[in-house]
Amino acid sequence: MEQLTQFAPIILMFVVVYFFMIRPQMKRAKQEKSFAAELKKGDRIITKSGMHGKILDFSDKNNSVIIETGAGKITFDRSSISMELSKKMNEPVAEKKVLEKK
Repeated sequence: MEQLTQFAPIILMFVVVYFFMIRPQMKRAKQEKSFAAELKKGDRIITKSGMHGKILDFSDKNNSVIIETGAGKITFDRSSISMELSKKMNEPVAEKKVLEKK
């Protein structure tokens, strides 16, 4: 029993690290993966490097997406699309549609 009480702080520390660091990171990675899988043609996106564009086509062979920008067509990897920036950019459009319907 004495050995268990000696290791209790270490065990507690691992539990805290898991619930405050590892678990949220795994949850976020899962959300980003589902976001990338749910993309469709015509969606407006922002890449992690800051490039704005609209999705034209997908390439399942390379796991990439072709976007149209002001400079032309560019191919990006699906993982380079920023989930939070793309969602922020598309939120005002959704709110405007709701206001127009009323």
